[in-house]
Amino acid sequence: MPAVPVATNVQESRAPSPVPAVKITPPCTAATPSYGPSCAAKTPAEVVAAGLEQAPTVAALVLKDGAVLQGYSFGAEVKSVSGECVFQTGMVGYPESLTDPSYRGQILVLTYPLVGNYGVPSHEEVDPMLNGLPAYFESNQIHVAALVVGQASAEFSHHLASSSLGAWLKREGVPAIYGVDTRAITKRIREEGVMLGKLLFPTSVVGATGFHATDDETASALTAYQNVAWVDPNATNLVAEVSCKKPILYSPAAGTELKRADTGRTVRIVAVDIGMKYNQIRCFVKRGVELLVVPWDHDFLSEPMDGLFLSNGPGDPTTITATIERVKRALELQKFPIFGICLGHQVLALASGAQTEKMKYGNRGQNIPCTDMLTSRCYITSQNHGYAVKADTLPATVKELFVNANDGSNEGIYHTELPYFSVQFHPESNPGPRDTEVLFDIFISTVMRCLESGKVQGPVEFP
Repeated sequence: MPAVPVATNVQESRAPSPVPAVKITPPCTAATPSYGPSCAAKTPAEVVAAGLEQAPTVAALVLKDGAVLQGYSFGAEVKSVSGECVFQTGMVGYPESLTDPSYRGQILVLTYPLVGNYGVPSHEEVDPMLNGLPAYFESNQIHVAALVVGQASAEFSHHLASSSLGAWLKREGVPAIYGVDTRAITKRIREEGVMLGKLLFPTSVVGATGFHATDDETASALTAYQNVAWVDPNATNLVAEVSCKKPILYSPAAGTELKRADTGRTVRIVAVDIGMKYNQIRCFVKRGVELLVVPWDHDFLSEPMDGLFLSNGPGDPTTITATIERVKRALELQKFPIFGICLGHQVLALASGAQTEKMKYGNRGQNIPCTDMLTSRCYITSQNHGYAVKADTLPATVKELFVNANDGSNEGIYHTELPYFSVQFHPESNPGPRDTEVLFDIFISTVMRCLESGKVQGPVEFP
């Protein structure tokens, strides 16, 4: 058997494909909701008894290459939407994924066939470590433009669940469909690359907007639907939309603080919020660190700190030039260790002089293997990104730390002389796996080493 080609998941390898004639794929009739005592939907018998019509709204997922797939709506039915269509391979964790800011503006296709069976946790339960923010989510809102699944469970069962997935989507105003062949969509994206998409609703449900898609070959086949313009979320500064608006301080519980030996002050890390997930805050605070979270364009170099953290986030890293320039200045100052995750990894690489590229279909899921280049160990990681660092553009003093075992793309870097490192995957992953959460301990131990020696020098020491 021939070897699998390395690094096929890059935009340059994407071959143009012919645009097929418009063919509308109807919903899968086998994907009907299940009903039970904890179900928010009405059973057919209840519908008949109430004199209602059993007719779920049929929405249409339109892809940029001309494909049209119809599905049954189970989310908000307010308006048609447009975004970048991507797929995610995780089997669980849809509450965490939908609230991950890295998915901002994307139409998310979940490959796991059954979604919604364990419901959604309560938004009322708060995390005391996060100054009263929601305990079971990664941000304060859903960030996807729309959700596409194979089968949506109307019935749910979990000790933390307080509502169904559909009810949550409706409250948040996010559209969703089921009854779609998600495997076919995934194969199309893997072969052709990520593409723009629209989720369109009938004008009889959401009304008309007056928009006319004159250059849209599918428009004539969908005259009964509210059409919208194609929107590429990566063409805008998505970070500015999801970042906090002012600095926020998170402190560890009394008695758990990690103190500086010289001053007795709690160790402080400044985190640049470029789309930060709540679990990254938890990972620092539960280790006794005081975390100051600042907006993406904040002058963080004016803040007192013992270490700098660059969070995850959405979109093209080259759009946040203000952040990149400040990180570049931080590298030159050599005053504190630096750690980056996901978009933060790309920002650190760009500030170091490397380049990034858009991947063919990205890496999104909770089951992606990465090889440690120092030990040859392989870790299963959680990922969500559509851009990658070009390893062949790294400067001589920056080396690869992790490499994706599937496609050969870069997954981490480290400086050979200074305590700077970053990873493309999510070591704070929630709901998991947590195989690489030790990287937070490595970063904090690096900060303590530099404080104790009084010198910011030497590379990060990995076990």
